[in-house]
Amino acid sequence: MRKEKEDNILHVQMFGSFSLTWNGKYIAGGSRSSETQFAYLMELLLHHRKRGISREQLKRNLFEDRDVKDFHHAARSVIYNAKKKLREAGLPDVNYIEQQGGIYYWTKEIPVEEDAAAFDELYTQAEQEPDSDKKLEMYLKACHCYTGEFLENQTAVVWVAQEAMRYRKVFSACAQQAVELLRKRQDYLRMEELGLYAANINPLADWESVTMEALLALGRTDEAIRLYEDTVELYFQEEGLRPSGRLMEMLEEMGTLIDHQYALLDVIQENLSEKDEDGKKGGYFCSYPVFQGIYRMIGRVMERGGQSVHLMLCTIVDSKGNPMKDGPMLAELSGRLGDAICASVRRSDAVSKYGKGQYLVLLMNTTRENCRILQKRINDHFIIRRQRTGLEYHINSVICTTDGGRVM
Repeated sequence: MRKEKEDNILHVQMFGSFSLTWNGKYIAGGSRSSETQFAYLMELLLHHRKRGISREQLKRNLFEDRDVKDFHHAARSVIYNAKKKLREAGLPDVNYIEQQGGIYYWTKEIPVEEDAAAFDELYTQAEQEPDSDKKLEMYLKACHCYTGEFLENQTAVVWVAQEAMRYRKVFSACAQQAVELLRKRQDYLRMEELGLYAANINPLADWESVTMEALLALGRTDEAIRLYEDTVELYFQEEGLRPSGRLMEMLEEMGTLIDHQYALLDVIQENLSEKDEDGKKGGYFCSYPVFQGIYRMIGRVMERGGQSVHLMLCTIVDSKGNPMKDGPMLAELSGRLGDAICASVRRSDAVSKYGKGQYLVLLMNTTRENCRILQKRINDHFIIRRQRTGLEYHINSVICTTDGGRVM
């Protein structure tokens, strides 16, 4: 949080790491100082300052599962130390924490400005605003008020996790409303900015499709293609996810918008041809969208018959035969599996990473028996020394079904 001038307001940051600032001076801030009983107490009191905190909630969050024999004494000790810290930070000497009917409240004598509360208020105002121009500005302001996960260092705490989920949903709704208004105005520059901001604040939530839509509308197709490729790689590396339906739609739209300069057929064919400068042999490794296009094209070719095509899924399994879905070894094993497959299949076979520890292989003009031979070759390349992990294979024949001449 930026340093404030002397305004005699307690500034509270809840998005990202917790921090407490008074007249430009940090009282609490950073990951370490937010993991203290003082920070836990301030987070609870300041975020719930309107309705207060019950004795039970205070006990649960300050002392967790510890057996506190005299809660009243323990709570008084924490509150006493908190008041002392606040006085030493320069706050006016008042009764900061008041108790009424077993409920603890933050005093009304010290004004508070909290980013999470400001975000809530801006979103509510935007929802109620009838003027579309003002509505858009409020939505955008609210979006930029959300600067990170709610108390990101306290995700194991139940009430924090609940609030974090709620704020994620509010941010998503807020950003979507802003995107709709920007789209109607054809304000694609600000739409691009919002897409980039949302993807940075809330990663792996498909906000890249907003940026790609804006880039396409602005005629910046090359940038949209690079963003798509980077996004697919990020989703695979981080979560083992395939591109979303919206991203796939963007890719297809990009294909219709690419407008090359006039060229002769020989030049075009040269650019289309695969460059094998490093002399690599083996299968054709490609991204999932390209693999999907190849699969669909093969389906159409098979309408003429005469080909036997199989789709194979290779999955890394642990020593008990269970698919590996996470863990520090998975990234290294996954990379090694990709190399093993490409070194084992023919140049006419297509290979694509599907997710963490999984690869798809499209095997052309082969038989079930040859598939089993291929599995042995992959195992020989993949399994080294006394490796406890292994591979699991699933194979389906690629069968073409059509509806009125259209490949399904």
